[in-house]
Amino acid sequence: MRRMRRVKILATLGPASNEPAMIARLFEAGADVFRINMSHMSKDELAERVAAIRSVEEKYGRPIGILVDLQGPKLRVGTFDGDAAMLAAGDRFVLDADPRPGNAKRVHLPHPEILESLEAGHTVLVDDGKIRLVVESVGKGKAVTRVVVGGKISNRKGVSLPDTVIPVSAMTEKDRTDLEAAVNIGVDWIALSFVQRPEDIAEVRKIARGRALVMAKIEKPQAVARLDEIIEAADALMVARGDLGVEMPLEKVPGIQKQITRAARRLGKPVVVATQMLESMITSPVPTRAEVSDVGTAVFEGADAVMLSAESAAGQYPVEAVTTMNRIAEEIEGDPNYRAIINGQRAEPEATGADAIAAAARTIAETLDLKAIVAWTASGATGLRIARERPQTAVLALTPNVSTARRLALVWGVHAIVTEDARDVDDMATRACQQAYRDDFAKPGQRIIIVAGVPFGTPGATNMVRVAFVNSEGGA
Repeated sequence: MRRMRRVKILATLGPASNEPAMIARLFEAGADVFRINMSHMSKDELAERVAAIRSVEEKYGRPIGILVDLQGPKLRVGTFDGDAAMLAAGDRFVLDADPRPGNAKRVHLPHPEILESLEAGHTVLVDDGKIRLVVESVGKGKAVTRVVVGGKISNRKGVSLPDTVIPVSAMTEKDRTDLEAAVNIGVDWIALSFVQRPEDIAEVRKIARGRALVMAKIEKPQAVARLDEIIEAADALMVARGDLGVEMPLEKVPGIQKQITRAARRLGKPVVVATQMLESMITSPVPTRAEVSDVGTAVFEGADAVMLSAESAAGQYPVEAVTTMNRIAEEIEGDPNYRAIINGQRAEPEATGADAIAAAARTIAETLDLKAIVAWTASGATGLRIARERPQTAVLALTPNVSTARRLALVWGVHAIVTEDARDVDDMATRACQQAYRDDFAKPGQRIIIVAGVPFGTPGATNMVRVAFVNSEGGA
């Protein structure tokens, strides 16, 4: 099951893809990580999905990552007389704390923290931006707005606040319960919605206690404004272009995507590009040309993973969507311009021994045309450092921890293998050569480079490199 591409594919499970047989087909087609959206999932259903993914993992003998996406707070207006009202541009419209049904003049906003945080000049978006309001004044328990873009507003439509920092946690009680269930059952990644500040990440970490890594979804202007701090706090990032495109002008999203991708690459944190990548394949067996270019752009940028949402969760062609994304990625990575673009965005190594060794390993491997960089890694840190270099040479990560291998399934270019830890330096070289041979990365007579930390099993202690020949039996 060796992938012939470096970028990873993240596929969302849903009604079209929840069955074990379909999960196996998606994995065969190219999915490396599966996303479970807790907005539409109970804890019992979560357990079923995780068990199904692990059965596929056992069948194929390859580590598969599982990402649980927490729902986050859902901000909504209240209800209306007759279930809806029409707002006209220029009208005044009041958001208030009165729970009675609304009309064309006012509606209940059942979030006192919003009413306390709004200020004159702030924009309020309703129903994915279809209704646009601007706050004119605020008083106790109410905000008077002017309708900029009108239309039909109906019961419990979602509210977005691009200008307002809301003093609430990114996690609801449901999210906390879901998070506990997810880490107890052994998922690998937790995606946090509604991130506004680095403290939101710390709250998840406190509950997860290292049992899963934390991915920050960048979908709010407040998160973009504090991007460096959030990247520092998180283990990975997701460019959540759907909500980002609601809360910010659409024309800004491509530039922000590049900003986030390059910042994450610079700091060696995995980054996922998500939302509407092959949207037309929900109902069509082939994507649009623009969608192909969109996926291609993310691959050219060096994103660690590209994600399918409704295409694989609820679409009519989930397998075709994964197959198409796999084919696009392979083609882009073989393009003559690909390597020049990837190399041009490479950041200088950090002033640490581990980063210097990772950079040196890439240079040695490419200069000597070595067939693989083999990283012995307990925590995954060595694999991440080498992936940050975006080497032309294939990357194998050998780890004694299945949880580490599953987490690395999300990381650019890393082919993770679960094996016993090395006993000594000679065993390290011999088994690295054997694994490179068995998984068809190197043939007898070819050379590989091995990166490790001594003493073995010490997280973050990358401190040695060794070049080894693969012999006729696959050993060193």
